Amino acid sequence: MELLQYTFFQHALLGAFFASIACGIIGTYIVTRRLVFISGGLTHSSFGGVGLGLYLGISPILSATIFSVLSAFGVNWLSQRKDMREDSAIAVFWTMGMALGIIFTFLSPGFAPDLSAFLFGNILTITNTDILMLVALSVSLALFFFFFIHPIVYVAFDREFARSQGIPVTFIEYALMMFIALTIVACLRMVGIVLVLSLLTIPQMTANLFTFKFKWIIALSIPIGYLGCLGGLLISYFLNVPSGASIIFFSIIIYVICKLGRSFFLHLYRQ
Repeated sequence: MELLQYTFFQHALLGAFFASIACGIIGTYIVTRRLVFISGGLTHSSFGGVGLGLYLGISPILSATIFSVLSAFGVNWLSQRKDMREDSAIAVFWTMGMALGIIFTFLSPGFAPDLSAFLFGNILTITNTDILMLVALSVSLALFFFFFIHPIVYVAFDREFARSQGIPVTFIEYALMMFIALTIVACLRMVGIVLVLSLLTIPQMTANLFTFKFKWIIALSIPIGYLGCLGGLLISYFLNVPSGASIIFFSIIIYVICKLGRSFFLHLYRQ
């Protein structure tokens, strides 16, 4: 309980809570729509924005946000063209972002910046600005999914059926790609570029063990994600290891326990 007296730990708890909401909502769409590879491409392309921000002397988070959103729109546009395969389009932005990030980082004036916080994350260093960004993102996602939940579900499971029903599929897809990019950038300080994809998929995979309903996966993945963040924070504090890796490690432990527990109870039920 003495940890709660520290401001940095209070910020970490708030950041983890709102990040769990954002990742729980948009991550359900990612897993349902099978956009994990696309999300991985956007995650690594954001590194180009980080490097550009360091080179220009502006906020790396701001430049990563702009870079990631534009990359998301570019991937969505290229993947719908018949003259380019979707995985090829993702690979273009994936490798271009990493290459530009490395180039701009080495061209940055002054001392070489420490990129470990962006690559591997450190939730204990998040600021009030990061928390406000997560709050705004969580509220925006919650409102968007509340008003467009049925069109989103239709687009996630059957784009052609959604189009036949007069649903603005293009608008929904581009809006959700934008939210994916924003969520990735908002979580960079928590778990880093290397691990942020896990925060968008592992809680949803765990929730999917117990339900197949879109809304219930969202509802379950939020507390599961927050539990993973809390466990990872404690592991990070007591073992003095990076928080991002600890959060993902504990989230995987939760998934394995739930998977084994579900298999055990199903085995007992069949007998």
